Amino acid sequence: MYAAGYVTIVAAVLIIAVAALGLIQVIVHLTAVTKALATLQVGVDAIAESTAPVGPTIESVNANLVPVRDWCEAV
Repeated sequence: MYAAGYVTIVAAVLIIAVAALGLIQVIVHLTAVTKALATLQVGVDAIAESTAPVGPTIESVNANLVPVRDWCEAV
């Protein structure tokens, strides 16, 4: 009777240990994925900044070129 109890406890400990190792692996993989996604987000933000609308810049350039346009029309 005592042997059956010990075998049951050992089996339960082994099952819990295997489940714990599996969960630790999941944590490690999720940490790696989180780091990769953070790096990807930085890249996406850089692309979004590089491809921002140029409307205000064009308006500023056009405002600075008004004297040139006026001179060209006068010629």
